[in-house]
Amino acid sequence: MSPTPPVRRLRLGMPRRVFAQVLLMQVAIAAGVAVLATGLFLAPLSKQLDQEAMRRALAIAQTTAQDPQIAEGVLTTPPTADGPVQREAERIRHATRAEYIVVLDHRWVRWSHTDTRQIGEVVSTDPRKALAGREVMEIDEGTLGRSARGKVPLYDARHRIIGAVSVGIAYDSVRARLISAIPGLFAYAGGALAVGALAAWLISRRVQRQTRDLAFSDISALLSEREAMLHGIREGVVALDRGGRIRLLNDEARRLLGIGDEGVGRSPDEALGEGRTTDVLTGRVTGTDLLTVRGQRVLVANRMPTDDGGAVATLRDRTELEQLGRELDSTRGLIDALRAQDHEHANRMHTVLGLLELEMYDDAVEFVGEVVGDHRVTAEQVTEKIQDPLIAALLVGKATVAAERGVALWVSDGTRLPDRLIDPRGLVTIVGNLVDNALDAVAGTAHARVEVGLRAEGRTVVLRVRDTGPGVPEDQRESIFAEGWSTKRPPAHGKRGIGLSLVRRLAERQGGNATVGEAGGGGAEFTVVLPEALTETETEPETGPVPVPAIGAPPEGAARDAGPVTAVEEEAR
Repeated sequence: MSPTPPVRRLRLGMPRRVFAQVLLMQVAIAAGVAVLATGLFLAPLSKQLDQEAMRRALAIAQTTAQDPQIAEGVLTTPPTADGPVQREAERIRHATRAEYIVVLDHRWVRWSHTDTRQIGEVVSTDPRKALAGREVMEIDEGTLGRSARGKVPLYDARHRIIGAVSVGIAYDSVRARLISAIPGLFAYAGGALAVGALAAWLISRRVQRQTRDLAFSDISALLSEREAMLHGIREGVVALDRGGRIRLLNDEARRLLGIGDEGVGRSPDEALGEGRTTDVLTGRVTGTDLLTVRGQRVLVANRMPTDDGGAVATLRDRTELEQLGRELDSTRGLIDALRAQDHEHANRMHTVLGLLELEMYDDAVEFVGEVVGDHRVTAEQVTEKIQDPLIAALLVGKATVAAERGVALWVSDGTRLPDRLIDPRGLVTIVGNLVDNALDAVAGTAHARVEVGLRAEGRTVVLRVRDTGPGVPEDQRESIFAEGWSTKRPPAHGKRGIGLSLVRRLAERQGGNATVGEAGGGGAEFTVVLPEALTETETEPETGPVPVPAIGAPPEGAARDAGPVTAVEEEAR
């Protein structure tokens, strides 16, 4: 036996779909407006019809009072049903279609009336205002019922008041005109309601397409999910309107860009200032996976236009990835250097073995002493000039890598750097980037040389890195410090165009600067000035500017830096 299907109950209430709710509300509003407009129109229409009827009655009364036969009849004849006053009043009444025309004297006695039996009787309403010389318009009850009345004084030939004329317009005719106007008014209101309903349907259909026929509860759920998603993902999201103003920032975007709610409603130029990050967000720089630097963070940005003329940009933090890439590059360099040292060490061992087999013991001892002494002298020369252990270890390692690549790396004689650096890791990043760039520039060229000079002037550190490469064209000496600008092939872990930008930012963070010019013997010369990079001492030695010698052959007796490679953690190239 099959189960009985559930009974579907008819539920009354507001529909769930946005389209249906908007249509229902708009039709209700249109109907309410039509009813309200009709009521507001009928109310003054009734008053207007009353005023029109009273003015018409007053005009008939004025015309009757100006008839000389009426005044003469009141003065010369008695009030009778067949008198001249009654005949003239009835003629005017029939001509004007008034309900009645009553002529009375100063004693309130009627001289004319539609009911001849009332002639000679006193009027039922007070005529004092008309007998006093004033004209009166009113809606009043009389012997013939409710009517719109007009009363004027009756003058004789010498302009003396001898009576009054009262004219009435049947109120039923006024009401009939009002009622007769209602169907037409309702027809106009119905037409307006139909047009409003059609417009509401068209608007609702547009809303239906734009909301994809969702219910309000669905939209609310989508908004909640969107908020949770935007503020939960680990990518920064920046939404801009068609005017280029920021309208949305999620939590990660605030963190990466270093701005808060004050940035919403402003353009990226106002919120972030000038720079590549601003150019990417505004669309002035186009492309995919664009590299940019904001503060100390390396970001990857993508910008996608939206249908409403705005755009959505996503930001990913690649700082840690870039650091890992730098460490990978450093590790590869160390491996290459160790491989080179392994070959060199094998050759030396073979030489020592041959000397021992030939029983040239004194020569073997002398050879081993020279090799060990060279390594010791190289390390001692670097540490004697550079007392900071991180910088010294970096340069010893870079010298080994440079030797493997066929490049002579020299530390200038004028180098003097005490062990008082405030931010040694920052200087390691700067020196490492500039040396790596110089090695890349001169690798594969004849007589390739790179010279590093470091000196302290008070608390200021001045760094110069010279090479014998092709140099930097004058029109590109500012562009090379921009994020994403590079002439090198991208490495395996990502893209280039970050190292020199970080060098300048690190220098500017300490109040200094980074520039590039032409070296004395050709090639490029990078100069970085770091004010207040050293800590203060009680007795600061006087250190004047020490000239950095031009790149060339090493001085007489100077040994080439070829000590063991030391692993130094680099932030980025």
